[in-house]
Amino acid sequence: MLADKDSMTPVERRASIGLASIYGLRMLGLFIILPIFALYAQHLPGGESPFLIGMALGAYGLTQAILQIPAGWLSDHYGRKPVIYAGLILFAIGSFVAASADNIYWVIIGRVIQGAGAINAAVMALTADLTREDHRTKAMAMIGMTIGITFSLSLVLSPVLYQHIGVPGIFALTGVLAVLAMLIVAFIIPNPLITRFHTDTEASGKRLGEVLRNRDLLRLDFGIFALHAILMSVFMQVPFLLKNNGLDAAQHWHVYLPVMLIAFMLMVPPIIVAEKRGKIKQVFMGAIVLALIGQLSLLMFHDSVLSVAAALLLFFASFNILEAMLPSLISKTAPLAAKGTAMGVYSSVQFLGAFFGAAMGGLLLQHSGGNAVLMMAIALLLVWLLVASTMRAPAAVRTKLYPLPAMDEASARILQQRLAQLRGVTEVMVVGAEQMASLKVEAGGFDEASVEQLIKGV
Repeated sequence: MLADKDSMTPVERRASIGLASIYGLRMLGLFIILPIFALYAQHLPGGESPFLIGMALGAYGLTQAILQIPAGWLSDHYGRKPVIYAGLILFAIGSFVAASADNIYWVIIGRVIQGAGAINAAVMALTADLTREDHRTKAMAMIGMTIGITFSLSLVLSPVLYQHIGVPGIFALTGVLAVLAMLIVAFIIPNPLITRFHTDTEASGKRLGEVLRNRDLLRLDFGIFALHAILMSVFMQVPFLLKNNGLDAAQHWHVYLPVMLIAFMLMVPPIIVAEKRGKIKQVFMGAIVLALIGQLSLLMFHDSVLSVAAALLLFFASFNILEAMLPSLISKTAPLAAKGTAMGVYSSVQFLGAFFGAAMGGLLLQHSGGNAVLMMAIALLLVWLLVASTMRAPAAVRTKLYPLPAMDEASARILQQRLAQLRGVTEVMVVGAEQMASLKVEAGGFDEASVEQLIKGV
């Protein structure tokens, strides 16, 4: 059972790559208009209202936040692939509606429909269906890396595509990408032999109350809300700053490309220090301070392309660090039985933050000017800094998953008690129905051989 645990099977590898590409194609469709949409939308009928521009930019986040967890539940009852197909069809329809829009109101409708194609939870659940427990972390990491790469790529591609096909063409392209994703689902992603609920990746209605009452998780949820609200507010203001400093929209990639490349390189050392040296809270707090300095720099020094680029580098270096650390902190903080639910709430709050940042950024831009948008970001960061300062330093633990043979509840309880007594194990959850044991273990001093020996003896 455990002999081949160190390598994925060809089916697992194909499923992981295919699902990561679906996630990436869809996120590319959401991200790719960010750097240029505000500049384009102001020339549409109704686009003279920055608030409506903000609504169009962030509307997808509202429907995504509302429907993401319910879509995951639907996938438990009606199958993963049908829900993913339905979501991709909605996303494609929304993209083509936005592409054909001749006023800002139809763009908003298109973006609302795009967000209604909420497939994230179903994709994660299908990933869990198609990978063994001891390889699931690898598959999820592939999806996470794909999202980061897609985001950076979209910032660079967007201004170039804007020059050649315009924003309507970009929206149409995202619709085509959704169709391509459907073909990947049909012809590359295997059909799962068994579809079942996975505690470690899916949200449970029974656990929502527990997650929403957990103050440590709420602190992290506020963090991802603030981070994505600030991200969207950046794209309500920065395109105009670059344009006002003489850089044509088609050339904005000259700023985004070096900024994102350097930001990626800068994020690696702090992440290593946080994980390897147990400095998680210090690095986390430092990244928030760095983001604050970046926003203050944008507010005070935006009279040249170089100064805007420097401020963006500070922000995106901190953004990458925080974006990488927050899911890990959720995993360390959430009880094992509520991990999937905690991740579902976290993801929904993330999209809600995107909607809030774009809509509120547009409202402030309309009534108080661009500096007010930056002040909002600074205020959010100051509140986040205060909230994070009360966070308990997370334990240096990691989560390990192990496959189990079928067993009844009594046997599962006995195994759970035995595993909990092993050195280095801080929390255990054994779910006989899912044939899975989940353990939180100390980063150092964990005796994995004893765990494997105990499981083999079941």
